[in-house]
Amino acid sequence: MNGMFHPLSLFVGLRYVRARSHKFFVSFITWTSLAGVCVGVAALIVILSVMNGFEGDLRQRLLSLDADARVVPAETQSRAPPSPEQWRLAAEAIAGSPGVVGVAPYAQIQALAVRTPEMLPVELRGIDPKAEPAVTQLVGAITAGKLADLTAGSDNVIIGEVIAEELGLAPGDSLTLLIPTITAGGVPTPRLRQFRVAGVFEVGLSDEDAMLVFANIGDVRALGPSAQGDQGLRVRYRDALDAPVISAALRTRLPRGLQVIDWTQDNADYFRAIRIEKTMMSLILLLIVAVAAFNIVAMLVMVVTDKRTDIAILRTFGASPRRVMGVFLTQGLVIGWLGVALGVALGLLLAFNVGTIVPFLQKTFGFQIFSSSVYYITTIPSIVRWSNVAAISVAALLLTAAATVYPAVRASRTAPAEALRYE
Repeated sequence: MNGMFHPLSLFVGLRYVRARSHKFFVSFITWTSLAGVCVGVAALIVILSVMNGFEGDLRQRLLSLDADARVVPAETQSRAPPSPEQWRLAAEAIAGSPGVVGVAPYAQIQALAVRTPEMLPVELRGIDPKAEPAVTQLVGAITAGKLADLTAGSDNVIIGEVIAEELGLAPGDSLTLLIPTITAGGVPTPRLRQFRVAGVFEVGLSDEDAMLVFANIGDVRALGPSAQGDQGLRVRYRDALDAPVISAALRTRLPRGLQVIDWTQDNADYFRAIRIEKTMMSLILLLIVAVAAFNIVAMLVMVVTDKRTDIAILRTFGASPRRVMGVFLTQGLVIGWLGVALGVALGLLLAFNVGTIVPFLQKTFGFQIFSSSVYYITTIPSIVRWSNVAAISVAALLLTAAATVYPAVRASRTAPAEALRYE
C-alpha cells in the first residue's frame, strides 16, 4: 500500500484536485460531492447531539423525583419483611459504598385521590424530609409550600401540579385518599383518610406531576401494615450513568433478601426507544454521505475517462498500475476527507450553538418550535459526545474511501497502447 501512495502518485493526484481544466460538469460533480459529504456529516453530528440533549433532559426529569436506584425486598423473598434494624444496617452499608452520595428510606401506597366529583389514581409516597434532599430534587421542584412542612403526625402532603389542577386544590385545602387495605381475615377493605395539602410541586413530566403525593414516612407507615404496598431505600449515585456498575457492586454488599433496581431497569423502555430512534436516524442521515460517495465514484470515473491519455503517458514512462491507482485514490480521498473535515467543523459549530441559533431563527421567521402551552420542554438542548463525532467521522471516511476504489482500479487497468491509438 505504501508503494501505491508514492510521491509521484500524491503529486499528480493533488494536481488533479487543484486543476481548473476539468470540464464544467466534472467540476460541478466534484463540488457537489464535497458539499454532500459535508452536509451529511454535519447533519449527523447536529441531530445526534440534539437527541443526546433530549435524552439527557428526559433522564434529568425522570430522576428528579426518582433516585438513581432502589433497594427493596427481593421478589422471591418468602420470609418476613426486613426489620427496621435490618433496613438501618443496609442503609449504613450502602452509604459507605464507593460512588454513593445519598440514601433515604421511603414507603409508598397506591391510592385514589377523591374530591367530589373528581377521582384520580395516585401514589402516596412517604419520605423522610431531612434525608430526601440527598437522593432527589424534590426541594427544587416545589412551587408552593416547603418540604419541612411534612412533619410526622401532621398528615400534610405535597401534591403534583396536575393533581392540584384536576382536583382544584391549593395549599391549605383538604384531600381525601381512598386507601385499599386488607383485614385480618384477608378481605380487601377501602379506607378513607383525610390529608391537608401543604404544597405543590412540578417537574414537567405528566407521570410524576399527575401521580405523586408526598407525605411524611411516619404518617404513611401509621396507616398500618395492611396498607403498606412497597417500602425500601432510595439511593443517589455520584454519576447516574454509572448506575449499572455501582448497582452491581452494591448487590455484593447487601444482605440476602434485598435487591437493587436502578433507573436503567425502571426506565428501560424509554431509553431503548431513544436508542432505536438514534440508530435509525443515523442510518437515514448516513445515506446522505452514501449519495455523496456515489457522486465521487461518478466524478472519478469521468476524470479517468478524461485522463486516459495522461494515464497512458505515465504508464509509458514506467509508472506501475499501483502508482496510477494511487493517483486517483489520492484525488478521491482528498475530496472525500476534505468534505468530512468541513462537515465535522460545521456540525460542531452548529451543535455547540443550537441554543443561540434556534431562538434567532424563531425570532426572525416568527414561529416557535416548542410552544410552552403544549410542551414541557420549550428549548432544544444539545449535548456533543465525542464518541459520536468519532464514529460519524470514521464511517464517513470509510464510505468515501470505498468510493475511490473502483475508479482507481479502472484507471490502473488502462492499456497505454489502446489509449494512445487515436491520439
